[in-house]
Amino acid sequence: MSKIIQLSDPHIVPEGQIAYGVVDTAAALAATVATINRCLPLVGPVDLAIVTGDLTDFGAPADYARFREIMSALAIPYRVVPGNHDRRANLRASFADQAWMPLTGGINWSIDLPEFGVVCLDTLVEGHHHGHLEADALTFLDEALRSLAGKPVIVGMHHPPFTMGIQSMDINNLRESAALQTLLDAYPGESRLVCGHVHRSVTKAFGSVIGLIAPGTSHSVTLDQRNENPHTLSLEPGGFMLHEWRDGFVSHIIAANFSPDRFPFTTS
Repeated sequence: MSKIIQLSDPHIVPEGQIAYGVVDTAAALAATVATINRCLPLVGPVDLAIVTGDLTDFGAPADYARFREIMSALAIPYRVVPGNHDRRANLRASFADQAWMPLTGGINWSIDLPEFGVVCLDTLVEGHHHGHLEADALTFLDEALRSLAGKPVIVGMHHPPFTMGIQSMDINNLRESAALQTLLDAYPGESRLVCGHVHRSVTKAFGSVIGLIAPGTSHSVTLDQRNENPHTLSLEPGGFMLHEWRDGFVSHIIAANFSPDRFPFTTS
């Protein structure tokens, strides 16, 4: 039974700092990794983890080194794609020892698991918060889908291609997404689209495909749907997702840090 874990938006900052003056993102990621490792005997085996962008807050080489140091404790392999807070050249250099990392161009990659494929796409527009799929990413997706030939597929990226009513995020989602929708709508197999960027769990149809946004590992973008809402964060519990195949895709949201204690449903 094929399974992957999705983490998103760790936003690692330089050692000795906390993000936005209130969030210890490194401690949150470390707690998430520990929680995943604790869960693996209960849900495993899990093929790999994917990190859907914003590995760091500033994209500096030292911050990627810190991210990799924290993630080194993870008991399963993982792969990443960039988000708007990342810097492509620094991210690429930081993972140059990994065979899945492309040497040039967008950081697009795919893997064919026993029961479904995973295709992850680079939506980073350097220096901007919104996302865009360049022609090479769309070509990569088209070729990957053709090679999968109707096999179930999870397509992952940082920026969601749909709105969810948080104005400050909706204006910085994936732009010009018609070509993506055309490719996914035409695919004959079951597919899911998984994203990050919003730091909170959201589900919405994107054409014929179900789109899922994963929670961040630490803080959330505040759910404020007023017009002209301020762009703020909330210290809600972090989380990650488990996507698996059980005669169809099943996705679970798991708290990023919870007590390992277990209690029987009985009082006697």
